[in-house]
Amino acid sequence: MKNRKYLISLGFLALIFVSYFIADNMLFDGIKPKAINENDFQANYFAKDDIRNKTAVVLIGGGQWGDYWAQQFANKEMVGLSIPYFGQESLPKLPEEIELEYFEKAINWLKEQPQVNANKILVMGASRNAELALTFASIFPELVSGVIAYAPSSVSWSNTVLPYNSDETKSSWKYKGRDIPYIPMDKITGNNTDKIEMINYWKAGLAKTDFIEQASIKVENINGPILLFSGNDDKVWPSSLMANMIEERLKTHGFNHSFQNIKYDNAGHSISNNPDDNLTYDTATIEINSKIYQYELGGNSDGNLHAKQDAKIKLMGFLEEI
Repeated sequence: MKNRKYLISLGFLALIFVSYFIADNMLFDGIKPKAINENDFQANYFAKDDIRNKTAVVLIGGGQWGDYWAQQFANKEMVGLSIPYFGQESLPKLPEEIELEYFEKAINWLKEQPQVNANKILVMGASRNAELALTFASIFPELVSGVIAYAPSSVSWSNTVLPYNSDETKSSWKYKGRDIPYIPMDKITGNNTDKIEMINYWKAGLAKTDFIEQASIKVENINGPILLFSGNDDKVWPSSLMANMIEERLKTHGFNHSFQNIKYDNAGHSISNNPDDNLTYDTATIEINSKIYQYELGGNSDGNLHAKQDAKIKLMGFLEEI
């Protein structure tokens, strides 16, 4: 009798498990990621098993943002690799002196996957991750076939632009043990209010003309098309101004790939956020010397929503033409 009850219980548990598995697979309409933790890098890999020789996009920074976009690309018969590079176990604690070899290893692994066309691997980032994406692509033209950059930077910045980084001025990125040249910055300081303005801090950095040329990202070396998105009302940093600086540099050096510099009125810094989310965010918070400040992201609700939704359409069209 006891054995019978035991078997019935096991059968009931098995039924629940199988039912859950079936329901989960029926309700989930996306591509489940494969966690990668090998070859000295960590990432989530999104791809349908039966595709071959497709365009792949590396989402610099990973996290929810990277996973969202990697999922979107996988749903469109492409491949997405969402890759964090700090703040997790076995990764650097802070985003400073990040070795570009980390991403080199990831892309070399990606090239070997049957779903991926090794000649169609792009990198994508937003804000400082856009800075990193552009920098990486400019140094590894043999690995990267294009760049998508939201709210981009035209230069590399020191680690001290982030208040939670080390106080000692260091490079943000390194390759072969050498610093990627940067604009050195003092840390942003607080005030007696609960709000802080960000934009002038970065404009003051761009005014350091003695450092601009050496710190400018050598975007002309990128071996593929470049797509930039920015908001004309970005109140975090002057992304539209820096997008124009990138465009000017490409023209000066006779860049021979396609280039788009798309700017949106009434839009701010957050236009790379999930376009399927109708919520928009006009402010964010930052901690400086143990005090929390609020700062503006720029744009307005309608402008930001239009920008991120229109940018997604243009992004997908861009990728289809690769």
